[in-house]
Order: sequence, then structure tokens, then C-alpha cells
Amino acid sequence: MSFNIGLSGLHAANKQMDVTGNNIANVATTGFKASRAEFADIYAASKLGSGQNSAGNGVNLAAVSQRFTQGDVNHTGGTLDMAVQGGGFFVQKASDGALEYTRSGAFRADKDGYITNPAGTSRLQGYAADANGKIIKGALADLQLNLASLAPRASSKVDSTSNLKSSEPVIDQTAKPFNPSDTRTFTTQYTTTLYDTQGNAHAMAQYMVKTDANQWKSYTLIDGRNPDGTAITGAGGVAPVASTLSFDASGKLSGIVTPPSTASNTSLTLANWVPGTVTGGVWKANGAAANPGGVVVNMANITQFNSASYRNPPVTDGYATGQITGLKIDGSGVLFATFSNQQSKAIGQISLASFNNEQGLQPAGSTTWRETFASGQPGYDTPQAGTLGAIQANALENSNVNLTNELVELIKAQSNYQANAKTISTESTILKTLIQMT
Repeated sequence: MSFNIGLSGLHAANKQMDVTGNNIANVATTGFKASRAEFADIYAASKLGSGQNSAGNGVNLAAVSQRFTQGDVNHTGGTLDMAVQGGGFFVQKASDGALEYTRSGAFRADKDGYITNPAGTSRLQGYAADANGKIIKGALADLQLNLASLAPRASSKVDSTSNLKSSEPVIDQTAKPFNPSDTRTFTTQYTTTLYDTQGNAHAMAQYMVKTDANQWKSYTLIDGRNPDGTAITGAGGVAPVASTLSFDASGKLSGIVTPPSTASNTSLTLANWVPGTVTGGVWKANGAAANPGGVVVNMANITQFNSASYRNPPVTDGYATGQITGLKIDGSGVLFATFSNQQSKAIGQISLASFNNEQGLQPAGSTTWRETFASGQPGYDTPQAGTLGAIQANALENSNVNLTNELVELIKAQSNYQANAKTISTESTILKTLIQMT
């Protein structure tokens, strides 16, 4: 019996060294989780036996469990390197269609733009985005980088905050009718870039003329002409239409009236803009179109205080064609493509998986795990939702192996092996003595 006990001890010590050696071997493996060997004693007793005199029958390997603790996160600078800071696993679809779960965020793009593991055998899973960059949180899909240019967008609105100096002198428009070429006929001017449906840029100029104590007129020209493309001077010229801005005694905007309408509001709509181009002093339509709903110029945040006239940078939703210049990933796992026209657009969002029993996962190699009955079914959601961690971009999670502890465990395993070998040697010596006595 002592031989069997010693042999079970040798086997257990050997398994302990195997597990420890595997941990040490993977001390530099990204996303690796250290394991530990768990042992249980063996007793042989009958159902009705009291077991008071049972000496035991050795030891066996009960389980090899993994420690899913957080590893150190180090910045790498890799565009598609990602680390989970907190709970959850990246989801990958293997070539056989099975889902894998990993903490290793060393990803790259293949020739078709799909985000894959380093070997290119599994694709990262997440939620796709529509053409407008809205995340569609439905079924998991292969995440893919779309390297196509960003199509232009026609301007539909202009928002800004500005002030008109209240102490500016009134301009008599009878004596000095508005002329954009004569600075004496207007008080100040603002310029905004608009875009047509083909991404062509057009300069919209707003000329502000103080006509009374609390009243200003605003003339809007695009490319130096009326929005409909007609000239404003010379033969066939059409006088620009002015909007009238009224302010109350506190300097707040009380309303804007734009003929032919008599209604007062806080914005003006350029509904008849015809995009064009001027070549050799001759204007002609450029074949593009304006936003079908017109361009709404919001002037609700304009004031008339006795401070310098100014306007903060305008906010407009139009832009020219953009070439992709980079990729950014935020803490919630949204992938943003950045473009040369200063725009960014969501192209997908990473999904993380969580399990009720992580210890029940089956290691599948390449720092991945697969679902089992013991682990339970995975729950999928976006990073930072519930107990799921945040995504740290351009970084990787290191192995959580503590090399010092593992070296100590290796010494302990070696001592256990030697001690169990000694019990077998001692039993052999005793057995020889008994044989010699007979």
C-alpha cells in the first residue's frame, strides 16, 4: 500500500511541476492566465465503516484551475492592440464557426480589412455600424475596417455664438447703400464654409449693418453672389435680400424677419441656393446641388452687448470628401475611422463576453477558451456595460504569472517529489529487511 501512496505522490508532484512549468513558459504570453494544480486526498473505506483507523491511500489531481485576475496593461502603440481593463473576454469566431474567448487583444487586419487574431484564423466579433455611423446592436458580426473614402455631405445647418457691438455707429443706408466691396457700407462680416452634394467648398459671407439703436440688417452672399446665383451688381444684378435683426433693451435677440415673410424667428433658411463656380469672372452652376431642405443659419445665440464684435468658430454639418487617415478606439469599444476632412465615423463596436463560471471554460490553445456546460452560456454586451471592463486602446494585457511565486512553487514541487520518492525507497528497504528475516 505504501508503494501506491508514494506513487500517487510522485504523480501529483509531477503534475504540480507541469502546471508550474507551463506558467513559467507563458510568463511573456499576452493575455495568459496562470493555473494552479489542486489536489485531493484518497481514502478507502466501506459505506458502513467508521473510518477511524483509515490511514489514507494517497493523493490525486482534483483539478487544474486558472486565475482570471487582471494582468498588467502596457502601452504598445499598436493601432489594433487592445486590452480589457476589468471583466470580460474578447469574442472571436474561428474558421470552423465556433466562438472563442480571449484576453489577448493583439489584433491585426487581413487583406479584406477583417480584424483577426495574429494567426489570421479567427475574426474579432462585435456590432456593425450603418452608413451613417450608427451602431446596430443586434447579432454579433465580423468586425471589418472599411478603407473607402468618406463621401461628401451637403451642409444643412450653421450654428455659432456671436456678439455685435452695441456702440457701433448707425449706417444711413440711404446715403450708403450696401455694397460688399465698400467696407463703409457694413459694420462687420462673418465667413462660413458651406459644402454642396459633391463636396465642393463655398464661402458664405454674412454682412452685418447697424441701421438703428437695436436693429441690424444681415446680407447673406455665397461665392460673392446671391444664394440663387444671381449677381448683385452691374447689368442684370439683383439687390441682395436683407434680414432684419431686432434686439431688446438687454441686448438679447428678440427676432429675425426675412422678406417676404413677416414672421419673426431666430434663424434664416437659404432655401434657394444654387452651387456654382466662377471662372474668368463668369459664374455658372457647377452641376452639384444644395441640401434639399436648404441651409438653416441659426442666429439664436447672437447678442448686442457693448463689447468687441466677435463670432466663435461656426459649427456646420457639411464636409468634403475625406480619405481615411487613422483609427481610434474609445473605452466603450467603438471603432472610429478618422478622415482627412477632420471628420470621424463609427465603423463598429467591440463586444465582450462574460460567464457565470469562468473556471468552467475549456482552454483551447492560443490563449483562448471555449464555452462548456460548466461555464454556462455567455452574456454579450458592450464594454463598460454592467460588470464588463473598459477597452484600453494601443495597449496589451500581460500575463498574470508572478514569476517569483512560480519559482517557489517549483522548489516546493521538487521537494514533494523527492519526499515521495523517499517514502518508496524507505518502503523498499523495509520490505527487503522483512524478506531477509524470513
